[in-house]
Amino acid sequence: MDFLDLGPFSRVSGTIRLPGSKSISNRVLLLAALAEGETTITNLLDSDDTRVMIAALETLGVKLKRDGDVCVVTGTRGAFTARTADLFLGNAGTAIRPLTAALAVNGGNYRVHGVPRMHERPIGDLVDGLRQIGANIEYEQNEGYPPLRIRPAQITVEAPIRVRGDVSSQFLTALLMTLPLVRNGNGATVLEVDGELISKPYIDITMKLMARFGVEVERDGWHRFTVPAGVRYQSPGRIMVEGDASSASYFLAAGVLGGGPLRVEGVGRASIQGDIGFADALIRMGGNVLMGDDWIEVRGVGRDDGKLEPIDMDFNLIPDAAMTIAVAALFADGATTLRNIASWRVKETDRLAAMATELRKVGAKVTEGEDHLVVVPPAKLTPNAAIDTYDDHRMAMCFSLVSLGRVPVRINDPKCVAKTFPDYFERFIALAQP
Repeated sequence: MDFLDLGPFSRVSGTIRLPGSKSISNRVLLLAALAEGETTITNLLDSDDTRVMIAALETLGVKLKRDGDVCVVTGTRGAFTARTADLFLGNAGTAIRPLTAALAVNGGNYRVHGVPRMHERPIGDLVDGLRQIGANIEYEQNEGYPPLRIRPAQITVEAPIRVRGDVSSQFLTALLMTLPLVRNGNGATVLEVDGELISKPYIDITMKLMARFGVEVERDGWHRFTVPAGVRYQSPGRIMVEGDASSASYFLAAGVLGGGPLRVEGVGRASIQGDIGFADALIRMGGNVLMGDDWIEVRGVGRDDGKLEPIDMDFNLIPDAAMTIAVAALFADGATTLRNIASWRVKETDRLAAMATELRKVGAKVTEGEDHLVVVPPAKLTPNAAIDTYDDHRMAMCFSLVSLGRVPVRINDPKCVAKTFPDYFERFIALAQP
């Protein structure tokens, strides 16, 4: 399908059960593969990003049995059996970053690469961190970017490892997940973060999942992390992947804009995902939001005119969900400012530039800064805008919300949602009403 025409819709209501979180799914798959014992994973996301992770693990000798959203993984006790492999990881940052780190200490010859856009996404800060402990990693093309060649090396930890935190939290996640595989004769291993750490909730996810597999990381603020000596990953036996909080944002926003009631099941106040903070942003914009431990329900807005309140907010902690706010800003009564979102520029596309371009197509006035975006909504949305999605799943899902402005909208290349939510549009349409 080259494009999908949506709307116009005026109401959204019903109940939706979320697919598993991408961030949790790929972390759990790798931890289960590195652990001792057999792990049964339930509610595992089935998407492009998890498929490339599973394919890579199988290539590396990991035994997996998948049946629907259940996957049984037999752990390798910290060492992949395949010592030579060519791994294609698509555009999955949650696969290429942690796998690069694990392979760097595995003692084999590996090539790691992906789609052209992945070769434009930085990985140099992670490689620099790994080289501090002796890793042998070379860039095939451009310095600081995949593709990578990884060769056997003598891995030793003699001093705290330093890593930048202001480009992507996935570099710190990758190092944290790998260090229990490294023997340190000096005792515990220390990681120190240079600069401001972005997307802190994703590091919290990493630490909580590592704890489920028997490794407790100590944190001193957000600048110093200590991995204890002499610990190895142990299977928890069974682990469930909670619903994807980033994906929840589209339906929560739709329920507010479309009046609801709409209930999202699979995430709530007990979630370990930082993107649950999207609900707080919706409340600030005037949305009526109720929350339980594993569900969130929305029921329109508080204002009689149905408009959202404009906000000026720092989205450093929830950059993915912030994209949904950028489109919801089309329905606000004034300018909305999203700050501290520089990380958008190194995602699946340059999301700051892409978002500004596409919002203008529906009539918004947009100011694009290096790390911020200001959205001034139009008096009336432009109908039949053709939204380009840049092979970026979140661009496609965000702009589905335009159809709730009582205008039709065309989404080009809608199949790009397969990266995290293959049946998103079918489920969105099932909840929407003319």
